[in-house]
Amino acid sequence: MTGRSVRAEQVGATRRLILTTAERLFAEHGVYAVSNRQVSEAAGQGNNAAVGYHFGTKTDLVRAIAQWHAAGIEANRARQLAALGAAAGVRDWADCLVRPLYDHLAALPGPTWYARFCAQVMSDPALRRIMTEESFGSPSLGRILDGLSPCLPDLPAEIRAERGEMARHLIVHTAAERERALAEHRPTARASWRAAADGLVDAVVGMWTAPVTHRR
Repeated sequence: MTGRSVRAEQVGATRRLILTTAERLFAEHGVYAVSNRQVSEAAGQGNNAAVGYHFGTKTDLVRAIAQWHAAGIEANRARQLAALGAAAGVRDWADCLVRPLYDHLAALPGPTWYARFCAQVMSDPALRRIMTEESFGSPSLGRILDGLSPCLPDLPAEIRAERGEMARHLIVHTAAERERALAEHRPTARASWRAAADGLVDAVVGMWTAPVTHRR
């Protein structure tokens, strides 16, 4: 192995360590409560400017964490879409929205922090834009939303958008609460991430297909 290859491996390992450390600290304390210096110190970096050197600003670091997980979630979505039949209905599309994230969390070595990280980021308007951009940049997510719309022909566009936002929050925050309970060794309503996804799909389907109340 050449010196350049060794150096590249060392840089890659350092970047991964910073990412995992930042994800944990952001999940536990919130993004703005943790400085880049604190991330560098917790990651065991002698240079307190290591975060800035490897990633840039805190916003860049948040985006890097989101992108780091995005590939696995996108691969899960693509596999589900490939297995869908021509007669896919609301539940099939809802499952494609929910399960890729939950399968991703199930595959990570425990304890996991990503769901709580997402919940922290989604609670901040400026940072939420990062997650939204990453989500809507996903080709498979676009296919899911395009497939869902014809299954809800009587749902007005503004109600569909409203319920889409509700579903997004429900998916993220339900995962975060389960992840927190697992980390604290508290009982959970479902025994596995797979079973938790089943329950959440039930809820999302119910929300998408619920009647619409009109008030003047």
